[in-house]
Amino acid sequence: MDHKEGQYKVRDLKLADAGRRQIEWAESRMPVLMKLRETYSKTKPLAGYRIAGCLHVTKETAVLIETLRAAGAQVTWSGCNPLSTNDEVAAALAKEGVEIYAWYGMNVDEFYWCIERSLDFHPNLTLDDGADLIFTVHNKFPQLVDEIIGGTEETTTGVHRLRSMSADGKLRYPVIAVNDAETKWDFDNVYGTGQSTLDGVIRATSVLLAGKNVVVAGYGHCGKGVAMRAKGMGANVIVTEVKPTAALKATLEGMRVMPMDEAAKIGDIFITATGVKDVIVGRHFDLLKDGAIICNTGHYDCEINIPELEERMATKRTIRQNCEEYLLSGNRRVYLLAQGRLVNLAAAEGHPSEVMDMSFANQFLSQLRLVKVDKGEEVMERGLVYDIPNEQDQELAALKLETIGASIDALTEEQLAYSMDYAAGT
Repeated sequence: MDHKEGQYKVRDLKLADAGRRQIEWAESRMPVLMKLRETYSKTKPLAGYRIAGCLHVTKETAVLIETLRAAGAQVTWSGCNPLSTNDEVAAALAKEGVEIYAWYGMNVDEFYWCIERSLDFHPNLTLDDGADLIFTVHNKFPQLVDEIIGGTEETTTGVHRLRSMSADGKLRYPVIAVNDAETKWDFDNVYGTGQSTLDGVIRATSVLLAGKNVVVAGYGHCGKGVAMRAKGMGANVIVTEVKPTAALKATLEGMRVMPMDEAAKIGDIFITATGVKDVIVGRHFDLLKDGAIICNTGHYDCEINIPELEERMATKRTIRQNCEEYLLSGNRRVYLLAQGRLVNLAAAEGHPSEVMDMSFANQFLSQLRLVKVDKGEEVMERGLVYDIPNEQDQELAALKLETIGASIDALTEEQLAYSMDYAAGT
């Protein structure tokens, strides 16, 4: 397929006006990214650069895309999950001339077809969420690698995959781990995932969370955010973990901790947030009580072993949007949300704009950093994964505080001297 500027494949271009209103709503709540847009639209440091992005097509992502374009970049985009695209937003972007390939409900073949189309214009920068774009480049289009300056990665799962790839000597260009920035994982992952996941559960089921036994699998940043919000809404939170320190933190923060084999017997709502496969499997389905709700907020849909669930079902029917009822032995009804995909994006709208403001500001600044590598102003070794500098974290956090009307103290010269005086004692 030859590349032609302005190509797109979205659900329906007639949805564009509704999408534009959503984008404007997000812009009004993303002051950090909008300030960066205002600044860099004047100097256009991304002029002449082609960015291929593979990230959830939400109203917040649209603000990032339009900021990259305002800074001079050519951009092509695909969704990073078959059920996370907002069709109205995708239409609005297509109408504005963005080369975008994404729609809600695509199958796996269509999903990878969209990624491949985004590579048709030979990008020299990549922007990823989950690393599927980077893996597609390396595995199917290795001839493109030499043209690519570097990439950025948004999420925990993707960073883990890329660090493993780097350690194995298979990564062929540098990638900046946006996810590992403090202004990303300690805000987006905790507060964004916590709120949006429960938003998805409620939209898909309308159940009351207060008094329910909510089982959260994994107590990393995402799982901690989910547990915190569920507890705040009156749920009895149970955590399952494999890491002793994470389990101990959950215990000391008021959660019950037990193996999934035990939690499966008493849980009302199960939310997986681990980044690994087979967290809830056949033997757990055999233990679930009637009416149990299961869903996932990890990047991929393999945390819940759906084939083993379907092996056990007598019947299956859709109860409401993003809520399927499986009838199991003993007339037990189990409800799977969003087909095991990201419940916060498939059944809701993803993270709130306010928290994505910092995450996407980090993405934008990291793309600028890669351009500095291309211009010889910074050195990055191909094949390595790089962290975001602490200075960038602090600057973004300070800017965010300013936009919400909060201010902080500053150390005096004497305090600074004291903090570095190793001879000072009792």
